[in-house]
Amino acid sequence: MRYRIGMIIEGRITGIQPYGAFVSLDNRTQGLIHISECHHGYVDNIRNFLKVGQMVRVMIIDIDEYTGKISLSIRCLEKAFDFSREKRRPGFNHRKYWTNKHVQEGFKPISKRMSKWINEALEDIEKNKKKLLTRY
Repeated sequence: MRYRIGMIIEGRITGIQPYGAFVSLDNRTQGLIHISECHHGYVDNIRNFLKVGQMVRVMIIDIDEYTGKISLSIRCLEKAFDFSREKRRPGFNHRKYWTNKHVQEGFKPISKRMSKWINEALEDIEKNKKKLLTRY
């Protein structure tokens, strides 16, 4: 059979690894369902969703033309995730602005703290000198 991206076919799970599940599409062809393509959302353990020997309906999402590897997805066939605003948490109106209220301050905060940082660094150098000199 000639496989094409977008085809929906059935196959049998032949093996499961932490990164995905291998699916036998026919006697000579095998594909892989990556763990991220087995279900919408975070999947901690693929074995919670798939079992060896299970028949699955999958969509071909990629075919590597050089190696012939076939990438499969169950997630594409699930109900699409609803991104509508109605399901968001109420009262969450955080807006992100590209500038901030301190944009005019420039390097003033750094210059205020610079002398303190220099003194702390010099003190650390002195402490380390004493430790090194007593060691040898």
